[in-house]
Amino acid sequence: MLTVIITIVIVILLTVGIVWLIDKFVPNKIKPVITIVLWILIFFLAYITFMSVYGEIKFNDLKNKRYAVVIERLKDIRDSQLAYKTVNKKFAKNFDELVTFVDTAQFVITQRRDTTVVDAELTRRYGGVTTYRDSVIVDTLNFVPVKDSLFGADNRYKNMMNVPVGEPGAKFEMQAGDLEGIPVFEAKVKKDVILFDQERNLVMKENQVISVDAVNGSELKVGSMNEVNTNGNWPKNYSKEQ
Repeated sequence: MLTVIITIVIVILLTVGIVWLIDKFVPNKIKPVITIVLWILIFFLAYITFMSVYGEIKFNDLKNKRYAVVIERLKDIRDSQLAYKTVNKKFAKNFDELVTFVDTAQFVITQRRDTTVVDAELTRRYGGVTTYRDSVIVDTLNFVPVKDSLFGADNRYKNMMNVPVGEPGAKFEMQAGDLEGIPVFEAKVKKDVILFDQERNLVMKENQVISVDAVNGSELKVGSMNEVNTNGNWPKNYSKEQ
């Protein structure tokens, strides 16, 4: 984009220079025609330059808005997966399993209490001298539905598999497994899907972006199948919470 703009600006300056030379040296009979043609060319190139810059500004604005919506959905997926792992000690491998879990599962609310109890073995060993040992008692206080804890009265979790913007009918890719015995998961969607209706050259450029304040790579994702990580790959300026 920058190269194109610089080229157009140089052409415009050269054209202005040519207009000046014509005005100074070309005979008056043909001067008006050539001058008009060149000024038309100048305005045309200026218009192309403006539209190039404005088009990219519009693209970035739309991109940021769509990314923000997708990130919120990815955070819902992550929260649901972390809740699933809390109860099942692993991550869900598909969305049907994950949605059913959110819809039906419950968190157990417990309370831990330190106490002392008689140690029968040590009491016997010490000839009947009552001997105590420390112990922890876990009391079950209540059961809270996962759905209420994560989403309250909102049923948006039932559509967490659907990409909320971009290509109609698109769904997130999700997989889960373990890495050296530690549960891992990953949910992702390609930028091509989110920006499917935008100019291809701008989308291709976005897929190659590398910057500290941008979403690097060709997809938005949360979690990883290659490392123990449940973070998203977006920078903080796209989301209040990582």
